[in-house]
Amino acid sequence: MSEVGSFRFLNGKNTISKLVFIMGSHKSAASLWVRKNKDELISLLQDLVRIPSITGKEYDVQKFILEKLKEIDLDTKFIFPDINVLKNHDEFFETTSFVNQGYDNRPNVFSVLKGKGNGSSLCLSGHVDVVSPEPLTEWTRDPWGGEIEGNLLFGRGSGDMKAGIAAMVFAVQALKETDTKLSGDIFLETTIEEEDGGVGGNLYMRITQPKPNAAIIPEPSDYTIGLASAGVMYFRVVVPGFPAHAATAHFGENAILKMVPIIEALKNLNKERQKTISYPYAEWDPSMKGRATTINIGVISAGDWPSTVPGLCEIKCRVGWPPGETYKEVRDQIENTIMDVAKKDNWLREHPPRIEWFGWRARPHEQNPDHPFVKLLEDQVIKHIGRRVAFTGGAAGLDTRFFVHHGVPAVVFGPKAERIHSSDERVDLESTIKVTEVLVEIMTNWCGLF
Repeated sequence: MSEVGSFRFLNGKNTISKLVFIMGSHKSAASLWVRKNKDELISLLQDLVRIPSITGKEYDVQKFILEKLKEIDLDTKFIFPDINVLKNHDEFFETTSFVNQGYDNRPNVFSVLKGKGNGSSLCLSGHVDVVSPEPLTEWTRDPWGGEIEGNLLFGRGSGDMKAGIAAMVFAVQALKETDTKLSGDIFLETTIEEEDGGVGGNLYMRITQPKPNAAIIPEPSDYTIGLASAGVMYFRVVVPGFPAHAATAHFGENAILKMVPIIEALKNLNKERQKTISYPYAEWDPSMKGRATTINIGVISAGDWPSTVPGLCEIKCRVGWPPGETYKEVRDQIENTIMDVAKKDNWLREHPPRIEWFGWRARPHEQNPDHPFVKLLEDQVIKHIGRRVAFTGGAAGLDTRFFVHHGVPAVVFGPKAERIHSSDERVDLESTIKVTEVLVEIMTNWCGLF
């Protein structure tokens, strides 16, 4: 998901003239090559979108990327997650896709463009997994078709985040095609299961692979620079009832009805948290004002027959929050809210709800905007995109947290996309081309020319 945040504007009275002057600056041969060969970039994106890669089933697209990187003569390999290595890390949790499919046949891809000197290294990282396109009836196009209309390319994962992957692969290809030699190393990786928490993907890569001097994840951001990610946790609440025939329902206890006040309490807690918790990077977009934190009730399950009083009801929820709270603070607040409801109900006092925390467990992160790498990217966006730069983040869980928690400055910077995780997902093609050009310039400026 793309991040949102606060603007940093250029200083000075002649801002527009400065932008015009900067936009006219010289572009590298590799950047010019990108523009000249943009149709090949778009074709690469179509190829990626046309390979379904729902979380847990990433092999086919990773095989395609492996072969593509070998074609452009990069040192490339599969890296399969080792659950025994992961279990020893404090950020480990069992993702849903690991529980269902394990890590066999689910490789990450790692590639290196070796520098010729001793310049700074840079990692370009992106996730290949996508969420389900269901319900398919809501789509007006084939979610795996990669269809183009005007400046938009449609398909599941087109924005989140196969356009970013196409951009970073093509940017490295541009360096190779123009014989542009860098002083520092470029690490290029495509990872699994970001949509499910990224444990077997980006976390495993941070544990096992070389530590770069900086990193970019080209998630869709509409040219903004993402500096933060949210804390995220999943939890389920299970409420017991007592089954009975509907004709004699008074002999039973309806678990659905017992869940209703808990749902209402969580809704009220969500409203209260949104009134009291703010985070500027998450709220630069007016539509995000007051929504830096969210409790979402995503799944409800109960009953198996209309004529039976349901004996069990379960809800599954996600809580997300910006930097500023700990796991324990958020967890305690939610648990206390649920148990306060139970104390007021005769049945629930004797048969208390069961609260379980499962799956996603991500702590938030924030990248210092004054780091030299961030400043360099900001300058390059102004220079090549010609717009003021927004700093964003903190509303969604992202793989950038693993870099920052491991001491690597990292940002999100990517193209413009719409309807991510929804029907008719699409990405802006011109923004994809421009992001690719900026990635080329960042590599040459950060790593240095040899």
